[in-house]
Amino acid sequence: MKNKGLWMHYHLMLLPGAILLFIFNIVPMFGIAIAFQDFVPGKLFWKQRWAGLANFEFMLQIPDSRQIFMNTLVIASLKIVAGIVIPVTFALLLHEVRTRWFKRWVQTIVYLPHFMSWVILSGIILTMFSLDGIVNQVVTLFGAKPIMFMASNTWFRPIVVACDTWKEFGFGTIIYLAALTGINPALYEAAEIDGASRLQKLRYITLPGITTTVVLLSTLSLGNVLNAGFDQIFTLYNPLVYSTGDIIDTYVYRLGLIQMQYGLATAIGLFKSVIAIVLIVISYRLAYKFANYRIF
Repeated sequence: MKNKGLWMHYHLMLLPGAILLFIFNIVPMFGIAIAFQDFVPGKLFWKQRWAGLANFEFMLQIPDSRQIFMNTLVIASLKIVAGIVIPVTFALLLHEVRTRWFKRWVQTIVYLPHFMSWVILSGIILTMFSLDGIVNQVVTLFGAKPIMFMASNTWFRPIVVACDTWKEFGFGTIIYLAALTGINPALYEAAEIDGASRLQKLRYITLPGITTTVVLLSTLSLGNVLNAGFDQIFTLYNPLVYSTGDIIDTYVYRLGLIQMQYGLATAIGLFKSVIAIVLIVISYRLAYKFANYRIF
């Protein structure tokens, strides 16, 4: 009876969260049907005219859809690569620091941007890269002309990837530092007795010690290859950089909420979700194969 009472208490504790999950995550999924309808706002849902796969066929025909899928893949892939290489490199460098207070201070500083909203950061970035911003002031000091960074298709992607990496690499660094602390110190002591240099210890002890973590996070990141970051892109982009900066999420936003093409917008969003589910399944399979990691 006592165990039964605890079971009831635990489930009652979970009930509010389960209700919110059902209302905001399960119920809206019935809206997927809009992708197969010629949806008219204000008309009863069951009286909408069914369009079959017409929205999907039209999605594959318009040139904009191909461009936004390519933009999403390029930006997301660059973010994933930078989000692995930079944190690993920084964690290895920070791991070599022997002054503990300085190490903790640096960890705190690089971790802070992770908690800041893109609305705030985007305002700072737009100001810095404006025509009279601090970046162009430095450019003019060297005799060059000011550059419209945020209106340039050449500069927009590098700035987006660099800013995202700067914001999030502190979080990744902490994960890799945690993996580095799991390496047996006796291995370093034995290597030092054998006369191994710092570079040799890095190559033969440190890197193999975090390989599993790197492989795990790399494979799991495959599931986010179609998530290029709506918050960041939406607050930074403009019509001049649509050809290189427009991604699936921002395109769906404009198509559905501004142009009111609800059926087409839902079809594109559903198409993205299906591909994302497939990629997530593949990533977890790879994570189990290469890093022996599994949830279920």
